Amino acid sequence: MAAASCLLTEDQFLCSICLDVFTDPVSTPCGHNFCKTCITTHWKMNVKCQCPNCKKLFYTRPELQVNTFISEMAAQFRQSAQQKASSSSSEQQVSKPGEVPCDICTGTKLKALKSCLVCLASYCETHLEPHLTKPGLKRHELIDPVENLEDRMCLKHDKLLELFCKTDQMCVCMLCTVSDHKTHDVVPLREEYEGKKAELGKTEAEIQQMIQKRRLKIEEIKHSVELSEEDADREIADGVQVFTALKESVERSQAELMDTIKEKQRKTKKQAEGFIKELEQEISELKKRSTEVKQLSHSKDHLHLLQSFTSLTAAPPTKDWTKACIHPYSFEGTVRRAVNQLEKTLSKQIQKLLPQIKLKRVQQYAVDVTLDPDTAHPNLILSGDGKQVKYGDVKKNLPDNPERFDLCNFVLAEQGFSSGRFYYEVQVKGKTYWNLGVVRESINRKVYNKPNLQNGYWTIWLKNENEYEALPNLAVRLSLKSRPEKVGVFVDYEEGLVSFYDVDAAALIYSFTGCRFTEKLYPYFGPCTNNDGKNSAPLIISPVSHTE
Repeated sequence: MAAASCLLTEDQFLCSICLDVFTDPVSTPCGHNFCKTCITTHWKMNVKCQCPNCKKLFYTRPELQVNTFISEMAAQFRQSAQQKASSSSSEQQVSKPGEVPCDICTGTKLKALKSCLVCLASYCETHLEPHLTKPGLKRHELIDPVENLEDRMCLKHDKLLELFCKTDQMCVCMLCTVSDHKTHDVVPLREEYEGKKAELGKTEAEIQQMIQKRRLKIEEIKHSVELSEEDADREIADGVQVFTALKESVERSQAELMDTIKEKQRKTKKQAEGFIKELEQEISELKKRSTEVKQLSHSKDHLHLLQSFTSLTAAPPTKDWTKACIHPYSFEGTVRRAVNQLEKTLSKQIQKLLPQIKLKRVQQYAVDVTLDPDTAHPNLILSGDGKQVKYGDVKKNLPDNPERFDLCNFVLAEQGFSSGRFYYEVQVKGKTYWNLGVVRESINRKVYNKPNLQNGYWTIWLKNENEYEALPNLAVRLSLKSRPEKVGVFVDYEEGLVSFYDVDAAALIYSFTGCRFTEKLYPYFGPCTNNDGKNSAPLIISPVSHTE
């Protein structure tokens, strides 16, 4: 037997689960071998009972018995390996602090290689030899070296603690079972060890699962932070856009105010300069006349004075300056009027910019929506790509699906949404009647129910060519500045919000707020009847072109 075991390799005696030499080896019906404890624990921790090696599935758990032949071979291999390891050691190590010393060595204590649970002693390589060679000692159980082997002895009976009292949850010796623990549930130490080891394995699996859940939560939190940062960046960008536009308006208004004041001052100055120039010209003429008068008054020639007097006494042509004055422009109220005008301008800009920013933001949640032919009323005609729907005068013979509308000219999208946000756009150009929005999955499609919140509809519609209404419990008339040609529909499921936008005007048409959604929502389309050809244009699901 020993010769035969020497021809076998180490891999043939290793359990593929614990990767150690077999302990109580058992064989599965498929022919593979494992430690009894390993395969039992493996099957307890897995739902399926299958071979870990070949994955063969057993529908009933096999009853396993220790294979004595393999067990003996494994024991001999373990002994041979220990002897080989013992003989191959050329130098024994001196025991260091923290290492278990040999109990037999005198003088210098060598490092222990094994501890014997029967002898309650630890042995170095030399003193371990009898346990590996002598028949009586080879049956002793050897373990990796441990200190304080006396702790493995019963303090009361001085016997080995080799049993476990499940009643008192403590280790006991054989004599304890006939005294203090006589009626208790006592099992071999190994059996309890295997059970506790299995519990520890289960606990470890639970801990790993908890760790994984927390790692996922960390990733979720990190993702939330990333989304928050993206929202913050968008909010900052939108804020910069708004305040830049407002700042430019303020600067333009300031420049216009300065120009107005300066222009008024320039006109005042120009008028004053004109008056001054005229006055200076008259002064020049008057000075010239004054000189002539002085010269004539000093003349000694009687005839010359009398002949020139008449022309000199006549007053030269001058302007009456008594009423002439400069009236400076009054700047009183100029700043106030400019500020009032600026306020009106800013208010208009804000009313224009904020809807644009809001529309740009919701467009980021655009989804690809296609029409579901299984829900379409038999009179409706759908395009091949599922993007257009219009009313047909001929009613088609279609299967009576539970999902199909029988009495109302409606059709739903194939895509439904039960969380998050989504947005899509529909072209309504050329139509005089239409109906758009979202509905809950459970709406009754076989009878006519007025579209309202109670019946699970969140829609708006155009009726009578120019009358727009929202449809909560009571119809709400909508006043629109322009006639939409493309309508955007946005839903925030968790927020309970359904909003409609005039895409071209970047204006909010209407919002349902405070809604409580409890089931899947589907985009909803109603092209209405043709109205003698006036309403023959289709509703078209359009690709979203993000507003700049």
